[in-house]
Amino acid sequence: MAESRNSGRALVIAAVMASMSMIAIEMTIVSTAMPQIATQLGGLSLYSWVFSSFLLAQTAMTVVFGKLADLFGRKPVMLAGIAIFLAGSVLAGFAWSMPVLIAFRLIQGIGAGAIQPVAMTIVGDLYPAHERGKVQGYLASVWAISAVVGPMVGGFIIHALSWAWIFWMNVPIGLAAAAGFVAFLHEQPGRRRPSIDIAGAALFTVAVAALMIALTDIGASADTHALYAGAVCVVAAVLFVLQERRAAEPMISFALWSRRPIAATNASTLLTGMVLMGVTTFLPIYVQGVLQRSPVVAGMALTMMMVGWPVGATLSARLFRRFNLRSILVVGSVFIPAGAAVFALMRVDSAPLTAGFGSLVMGFGMGLAATAALVLIQELVETGQRGSATASNLFARNLGSTLGATVFGAVFNFGLAHAKAIGAVTPEQLRGLLDASANKLAGGNEALRTALQQSLHLTFAMVLVVSVALLLLAMLVPAVVIRRAHEVTTPVAH
Repeated sequence: MAESRNSGRALVIAAVMASMSMIAIEMTIVSTAMPQIATQLGGLSLYSWVFSSFLLAQTAMTVVFGKLADLFGRKPVMLAGIAIFLAGSVLAGFAWSMPVLIAFRLIQGIGAGAIQPVAMTIVGDLYPAHERGKVQGYLASVWAISAVVGPMVGGFIIHALSWAWIFWMNVPIGLAAAAGFVAFLHEQPGRRRPSIDIAGAALFTVAVAALMIALTDIGASADTHALYAGAVCVVAAVLFVLQERRAAEPMISFALWSRRPIAATNASTLLTGMVLMGVTTFLPIYVQGVLQRSPVVAGMALTMMMVGWPVGATLSARLFRRFNLRSILVVGSVFIPAGAAVFALMRVDSAPLTAGFGSLVMGFGMGLAATAALVLIQELVETGQRGSATASNLFARNLGSTLGATVFGAVFNFGLAHAKAIGAVTPEQLRGLLDASANKLAGGNEALRTALQQSLHLTFAMVLVVSVALLLLAMLVPAVVIRRAHEVTTPVAH
């Protein structure tokens, strides 16, 4: 019986990894193909919204689907998420303009908002905490492999096939994952009829979407749009709080989110998302523009983070048996500012290996901290709240990524506008510096490099400050003793 259960769990995890791989590879493969797609569809001014619409929908729906998974079970919500994601993928392949592609990417994001939190919740249901770290390491490896394979597969598809296959390749993967869940994941039927807080879900989605639009537009040419979006966010948030206080089954339990261990862990996770976005955005610019290296070298320096992440996550599996989750979270959080310090100390003559080392150290720390944070939150709640708790952690990370793009982008632009050597750096000068052919030209190039280095140094210094703040928040998390015994109360793998 135990062997059958273990084999069933392994097949469910295979389905989880397949479903997660669709989201992971989509984030890298679309980035590779988008220049060619934008060329064919036109609407280059809407380029960034192809990515923003996906992230906006995913972030807004993560908490909603996490709650629905607690109410209706993991499997139906997961299957619904896969169906929505595949529908968006098929439609995106038929897009005839950029606005249409953005709309279909938003549908994909809704599906991703269901897949990611429910997948993590299923892992939490099937495995006790002292085994869960190893599985989280497997899931982290999916993201690491996708970071390396995605650009290569994207380049091949663009040159050998139609760009539509960037999206259509998800169909066989998604169908295989859905078949795995149908065949091997079985849940006990609920004993009560759930009450759906539709108004709360709608208001929460509007508030988060408006917030992300406001953050995206701040500092751009659409400051008026940011003000309108901010006003909508405030109104929707107030109405949401009023709705949740009177709802029989609130979409978000304020009592759950306000518990000190969960609040501190999620706050630390939010800052981790900010740091992650700051490094992934600006490290390639530093390697190319300041260190004068090729995009390939810049990509390799950043990829070292995706090497360190699964190593840290896998190591957590061994540490869970010997140390409490708080200790692992704090130790992992120490490595994050250590990696950020490497970036803050880089100079114009630094070697690309230095950047790669900083990425490796930071990725290792994030692997330790992120895995410990997720398991800790899952262990703090009962099975009936595990979906909501898991979703809250993923929501914090996604929101942190959006905040990071806004905050560090503002710091970077401030540095360029107050360059000491040549005054304000224009976007045209920056594009020229990052262009490989322009780098060979003389005439102010060294001054531009110095100005860019100063701006990026200021940006990485702010990344270091945020990293230290997340370490302090991690230290506020109280110790949590994980349960050794494992009682499967919701899903059962056969």
